[in-house]
Amino acid sequence: MTAATKAITDKLLTAKIIASDETSTRTNGIAHWQWVFLSKDAVLHKIAPRRARSVAEEVLGGHQPDVWVSDRYAGQQELGKEHQVCLAHVLRDVQYAIDCGDTAFAPKVRDHLRWAIRIGKRRSSLKDTTLAAYAAKADNLLTRLVQMPVAHPAGRVLLKQIKAWRSKFFIFLTNRNVPATNNISEREIRPSVVFRKVTNGFRSDWGAQIHAGYRSVTGTARLSGKSALVAIRELVDGRFMVA
Repeated sequence: MTAATKAITDKLLTAKIIASDETSTRTNGIAHWQWVFLSKDAVLHKIAPRRARSVAEEVLGGHQPDVWVSDRYAGQQELGKEHQVCLAHVLRDVQYAIDCGDTAFAPKVRDHLRWAIRIGKRRSSLKDTTLAAYAAKADNLLTRLVQMPVAHPAGRVLLKQIKAWRSKFFIFLTNRNVPATNNISEREIRPSVVFRKVTNGFRSDWGAQIHAGYRSVTGTARLSGKSALVAIRELVDGRFMVA
């Protein structure tokens, strides 16, 4: 498993686009964090005692992908040359402002982000010039939105957040391979969340690392169409290879 995880890490570090997420777990009754890093060819899980940016930096080992995809947690920032923030997370904050009573600014932001996501889903059928025009339109409209006066307190909080992150909203409209959300990371880490809720974590560091290795091997194998059973058989037989 150590050799397989090393091969997966090496493959990950060739990627131009990496998505990442993290969730809490417990080892020996102490809070730890399970990180996941994904590319189109590799899935790497890592369990560490910290949620700090240094965990991701240690995994990357100096590699800087063209685009990093994540939520807006500080430990996930400035790890790639560009950063696509998860618009699903942004839309949750937008909906919160709407639920708090903002009927002017937040609904306009919601409609705009939903429109941009719909454009992203059509990227495969759009010409480069058309997609570039949509990207410019998305950015220009967002500029106009953040310039409008906002009266509601929840709307003002949302406005401050939008201004802080606006340059990281529409990378997916300039790069066809970048997703608009970080749902791929959340789907990959969800089984470990269920595991944590059922078992309340790990009784040993060894068990935590075995879990991270198992999830790395099976997650990577799934990208090439292999089942978890096939991946583990290949691992035990010493035949596991990263595509």
